[in-house]
Amino acid sequence: MVLLETLSKILERVTASRLSLLARHVGLLHPHQTGSLLGLSTFDTTSTLSHEVRLHQRFGSKVSFLFLDIKGGFDNVDAGQLTSVLQAKGAHKYLNAWVGCFLTGRMCKLLFQGSPRIFSPVAVGTPQGSPISPLLLVIYVSPLHPVITKGIVIFYVDYFVATVSSSSHRCNVQLLQGHFRCLCRIAAPRGLTFSIHRTELIHWRTPQERSPPSKAGVRLDDLYLSPKDEVSVTGAPYREVNSKVATAPKLKVEDKDRVNNSRRIKTVKLNIVKLKASLNKFS
Repeated sequence: MVLLETLSKILERVTASRLSLLARHVGLLHPHQTGSLLGLSTFDTTSTLSHEVRLHQRFGSKVSFLFLDIKGGFDNVDAGQLTSVLQAKGAHKYLNAWVGCFLTGRMCKLLFQGSPRIFSPVAVGTPQGSPISPLLLVIYVSPLHPVITKGIVIFYVDYFVATVSSSSHRCNVQLLQGHFRCLCRIAAPRGLTFSIHRTELIHWRTPQERSPPSKAGVRLDDLYLSPKDEVSVTGAPYREVNSKVATAPKLKVEDKDRVNNSRRIKTVKLNIVKLKASLNKFS
């Protein structure tokens, strides 16, 4: 069993590397996606957002952020839709077949006190913890991108940051509500929804502003969300205060992606050593 699990992890890692190269070449990845991709990290997310804020404020616009999180992103990846996307983009047949096989025919069981301890079939979703699962999710959510004339939507795996600018924060709220409805329409056919209770809103100010912070909130579905004074973007604090932090936050962000990649490489090397040791026993 240990040998089988080791081989499967190595195979998943190799397939993830090949699919990542293909995804960049044929356009399976959105250019604003910064998560779980080689060469990109949380720093790219935070620096891009900081640049957008400073750029729009330089022209006297008011800037607002809406932070959205896909509800159960890994658990809602549909194998049929994903393989259709791969096929439409010209992915190799063996990769398409491998992904379809990887996401179908799986079983799981729930472990809790009094549970029946029997396996049940899993119709949708990709297993968390697999080396290829983040990449599959990133490809699956790539079409979820509304066109924003004065703003941008940054992706970090299943985490979205919608940035808009206008003459007032109240106008920004109306724009964000419209973009949210657009995102919901795109996400619905893919079986995806957003965690409204985890959504956050923040209005930015310049250090020169002395007026009280805007209290204009956003209404998403039937839930009203008030703006916050501080939010966290992939571990980096953003504060809406009357100081330099509001326009140029000092980002002390640990490059989590590179650290995780280093750990994964060490794990793969250790698994290879174990695999060689196991093979030597049979030789």
